[in-house]
Amino acid sequence: MVRACGLLTGQDKPVALKSISVMLSINEFVAGVSATLNYENEEKVPLEAFFVFPMDEDSAVFTFEALVDGKKIVAELQDKIKAHSKYEDALAQGYQAYLLEEDACSRDVFRCNVGNLQPGSKVALTLRYVQELPLEADGALRYVLPAILNPRYHLSDRTEDSCLDMKTPIVALEDLPYTLSMDATITSQHGIERVQSNCPLHPILYHGNDKTSAQVSLAEGHKFDQDVEFLIYYSEVHSPSVAVEMGMPDMNPDSLMGDPCAMVSFYPDIPEIEASTACGEFVFLMDRSGSMQCPMGKQDRTQLRIDAAKETLILLLKSLPMGCYFNIYGFGSSYEAFFLESVKYTQKTMEEAVERVKLMSADLGGTEILTPLQDIYRGPSIPGHPLQVFVFTDGEVTDTFSVIKEVKFNSKKHRCFSFGIGEGASTSLIKNIARVSGGTSEFITGKDRMQSKAQGIYLVGAFILVERGPL
Repeated sequence: MVRACGLLTGQDKPVALKSISVMLSINEFVAGVSATLNYENEEKVPLEAFFVFPMDEDSAVFTFEALVDGKKIVAELQDKIKAHSKYEDALAQGYQAYLLEEDACSRDVFRCNVGNLQPGSKVALTLRYVQELPLEADGALRYVLPAILNPRYHLSDRTEDSCLDMKTPIVALEDLPYTLSMDATITSQHGIERVQSNCPLHPILYHGNDKTSAQVSLAEGHKFDQDVEFLIYYSEVHSPSVAVEMGMPDMNPDSLMGDPCAMVSFYPDIPEIEASTACGEFVFLMDRSGSMQCPMGKQDRTQLRIDAAKETLILLLKSLPMGCYFNIYGFGSSYEAFFLESVKYTQKTMEEAVERVKLMSADLGGTEILTPLQDIYRGPSIPGHPLQVFVFTDGEVTDTFSVIKEVKFNSKKHRCFSFGIGEGASTSLIKNIARVSGGTSEFITGKDRMQSKAQGIYLVGAFILVERGPL
């Protein structure tokens, strides 16, 4: 089954999206986002609609508003059971009602029941949230606004995941019926070296002698056909910083907090080590479901997700220290391993594995990661070689929480390092399987920084082995 995003009917048919506007405020390492999406019911009958939107795992929604034909509705926090009961009663009486809740299977997808939309009704949905920004291997802070209509993947009854099942309209770029406007203000007391994006920008305006503030806007007429990514480079990203929010809700209702608060940020600069001093058992788990045959993003039709994952895996394989142990699993509806058990890393076994990786294809159907993980955990440990698991996947599984629980249950005997491949990968799955096991995560959305990400995550794993020793 493919999960669509946006404003949808009960049959997963999209309600017409007209425009999107986003205001972004980045202060040091935290982003405040206000996004407004405008829809219109172009059907001749009433529609019961619901809004599904993807969010980063490290985000927190603090405001949700709906403006329907001039009438404003503001969401408030209530007991879940009581909220469901009130919503059903309102719908039964023919009233418009709204119900916002976290997705039952994943923390990075939220769902809001918008209720009955009359023919011709215009809806403006405004969402405000805060998000901690991750630090990339090259020192950049990364902010991503996910394309609202990006599909998300689940295991289907046909045991096959395919990008051919996407329910988003397939149209030429110039024919997309909506546009995105986005304005960002970036501030840092240490100064801003530069800002990069995968999308066209207006000339960036810097303020202050030390460039402590910057104004960034997407070029006019931008089509929201791919994730919007900002890479922000601060002058002294590893220096401690303090940001203060005065908390004046009467003067600024969009402030992050109603009360005064302070945020202290510190990203230590951990020196790299020689990987050859590390040992371990390295097990690589490669997603070979049908959706891995899709392009990395809507703009990139040349490289497939499976190819990007294979390139990253080969980089890691060639970086392993001699004398360690390794194995490679491919998973989908079923799974298979290169070796019956992990083998010693030599020039011969490495070259054999590299050739087999090159022959991998996205031919194993759906996305079932739990069973191969359990098989790996049941395997015998190798004395003196702590287990490190590297996961490559592009989507989310049937039950994200079960996978995270399994990884956490086995966290005392291994660490998990995860790669999200392509636009729309589940941040809930990717970040949490790394977080609960003491590993790290990365997201690969293009070839530009793939090598630094791959080497960076491997060096972190090697550093953990050397500094902490066996688990």
